[in-house]
Amino acid sequence: MRDHLLLFINGQRHEVRGRDAFLSLSDYLRIRCGLVGTKIVCSEGDCGACTTLIGRTAASAAEFNYKPLDSCIQFLFQLDGTHVVTVEGLRRDGTLNPVQQAMVDCHGSQCGFCTPGFVMAMTGLLEEQETVDEHQLRTGLTGNLCRCTGYTPILEAGMKCQDAEHQRLGELYPAEPMLAEFERVANDSLQLESQSFGERQIACCPVALDDALEFLAANPNATIVAGATDIGVRANKAHQLPPAILDLNRIADLEFVKAEYGELRCGARTSWTTLLAAFRQAAPEFARILQLFGAPQIRHVGTIAGNIANASPIADSLPFLFVMEATLVLASKSGRREVNINEFYHGYKKLELQPGELIVEIRIPLPSESELLRLYKVSRRRDLDISGFTAAVRMQLEGDAIKQASIAFGAVGPTVLRAKQTERFLVGEPLTLETMQTAGDIAVSEVTPIDDVRGSAEYRRQLTRNVLLKFYHQTQGNLAQV
Repeated sequence: MRDHLLLFINGQRHEVRGRDAFLSLSDYLRIRCGLVGTKIVCSEGDCGACTTLIGRTAASAAEFNYKPLDSCIQFLFQLDGTHVVTVEGLRRDGTLNPVQQAMVDCHGSQCGFCTPGFVMAMTGLLEEQETVDEHQLRTGLTGNLCRCTGYTPILEAGMKCQDAEHQRLGELYPAEPMLAEFERVANDSLQLESQSFGERQIACCPVALDDALEFLAANPNATIVAGATDIGVRANKAHQLPPAILDLNRIADLEFVKAEYGELRCGARTSWTTLLAAFRQAAPEFARILQLFGAPQIRHVGTIAGNIANASPIADSLPFLFVMEATLVLASKSGRREVNINEFYHGYKKLELQPGELIVEIRIPLPSESELLRLYKVSRRRDLDISGFTAAVRMQLEGDAIKQASIAFGAVGPTVLRAKQTERFLVGEPLTLETMQTAGDIAVSEVTPIDDVRGSAEYRRQLTRNVLLKFYHQTQGNLAQV
């Protein structure tokens, strides 16, 4: 049983144990390592100032695959077997790397708090591909905010730096010595403990699913962590972590995507980045929504099961999963069972999960080419914003009549709502403007929205009606999809 983490930071080996293993990565870098180039501003994964590059073993097992993520909402216990590169680690022999130099040349920095995050995000883009166009650059920087320089000089820097010779991180930090260290301990059972002020904290980080279920059976109230994009925020605001944690990051069996027999099967900890790539072909309409889901730093670590288990009525993925009748595979020490996602929520944050159970797989039927499917997300900001309203409308036609209708709304009640009365009304009706106007009236009677900071109840009732009209115009008229 190993009682410490093993990771590398800018090529330097680190063993982390005790209380330090429960620190956020940003705190560990700044407080323990003195690497203060990583800035902390929002502590919520929104601003990107704390962006670092995390290298995990690639499929070839001969190199690292580096992804940018928000270090303020990543914990050390999630990072066993990784190589962390900070903004300080990009410079060699006192010479700025091309991205850093481009920011200087293009006057892309004033106060400097956002600069390291932009540099790391742009470096991450160049790790994935040698050149980027402006659209790819803008998309890659949606998780980074600047409030003094303005984005024009930063975008100019991004477009300029790709013209310079970029030394890839694999050349800067040869992977073989680090991978050899990780291979030696890869199969170790890992349990981390901290004792402070009389309180004991424990994190179990297994490599086998059976070990995870064994720990969960013994600790049914343990908090399950995969991406930590939610618990990381809560921990930063409350300044404490739960006493027992089950971390899933080392369980390879929970990360997979398979398209077969008309459905997409994915492991519980499959990231949104992986799913975005898969759905671009399997269900482009869902991929369009996923493109607005968080930002790259969030999508690289956030998981589908985490989004489901968090049980937020404004979770962006849920309306699609509801109308597609997704199946959740739940596992415990005593066995497995399957639950339709429409039966998984019993109330606000009340789940079908029993003590000791874990979501291990999600099976999503894919829409056929003959189906009509539209998804909607309404928020104050286009990118990296929490939804104020979400919806999914799926229909099959037989001639001029509606053969099947599935409609789900988010942010109109304590859970995502299937509009059953509206669905029943639509079956057999022609898909006309008048039909959808009546359906909108019925749908409004089914929802129970509240007033909050993202919108009033009346605003959400109007959106409930309007998305059905918009669906009609998009599928039967000439309204462009926006």
